[in-house]
Amino acid sequence: MNAGTFTISIDFELYWGVRDTCRLDAFRARLDGVRQAVPRMLNLFERHRLHATWATVGLLFCRDRDAALLAAPSERPGYANRSLCPYRYLEQSADLDGRYHFAPDLVELIAATPGQEVASHTFSHYYCREAGQTVAAFRADLAAAVRVAAARGIVLRSLVFPRNQWNPGYLEVLAEHGITAYRGNEHGWLYAATDHVGQNAVRRMGRLLDSYVNLSGHHTYTLESRTGRLPLDVPASRFLRPYDPRLAWLDGMRLRRITRAMRHAARRHEVFHLWWHPHNFGVDTDQNMGFLERVIEEFEHLRQQDGMRSLGMTELADAVAAR
Repeated sequence: MNAGTFTISIDFELYWGVRDTCRLDAFRARLDGVRQAVPRMLNLFERHRLHATWATVGLLFCRDRDAALLAAPSERPGYANRSLCPYRYLEQSADLDGRYHFAPDLVELIAATPGQEVASHTFSHYYCREAGQTVAAFRADLAAAVRVAAARGIVLRSLVFPRNQWNPGYLEVLAEHGITAYRGNEHGWLYAATDHVGQNAVRRMGRLLDSYVNLSGHHTYTLESRTGRLPLDVPASRFLRPYDPRLAWLDGMRLRRITRAMRHAARRHEVFHLWWHPHNFGVDTDQNMGFLERVIEEFEHLRQQDGMRSLGMTELADAVAAR
């Protein structure tokens, strides 16, 4: 059946995703809110029969610091910027608060919810474009992620590269570990995969404006265009930018930017791929959930009117293979 596809991927990382850029005290409220936001998202997805891919940092599968150290790979990334590596932090922090670093209970809740895929965000929130890291270290990291998931009965089949630093030189490593799909970046200079230095103020400002005004296009695509060897690139279409009280008066424009792209995809039998982090909903949770509900209302309308369907990343790769 020819139909448009609504794909959701969620980068689940807790403090590991911002550890090198934010002090824990400054981010604590957002992380506290994750414990309420994730069940609310899952409830909303189940009610609307929405499928989603939860790209989860492997460290979150662990119950505590000791389990994390035991699961960690022996080969560590040799980042030129040593602050990027989480292992010294893990080893030196004897009193890590589990609320901000580990979440096996939430991983199990996600896995138990119909239509939800637990996927990989690497084991350590690994940066694939930072100076000093290597293919060998990435291979060890991904192997650790696969092992820690398998210990909980979860098979990883898709992956999101942390900070969207996808690296074509690493795709063979994904295939070696059974990964059939990964999230590539939106097309164009604003969204190009770079190291941290490359994500300059001009790019960030451009992406902010693009969330409200169509500067770069809809970033939708056909299944026919997703051909070639595995793993399959299922690029992002739009980041679901969180509620900002300072910009709330522009939320109508933010919603239209998303829903117009969804309609474009539905009526042309293309894919629209929306993504965000749970911590984006950690504060102003009611406002963020309300906005997401309005996005889902549009999907429900497109499902009824145009036959749009909901598929996770691995399901999307399977649909391409079936064609």
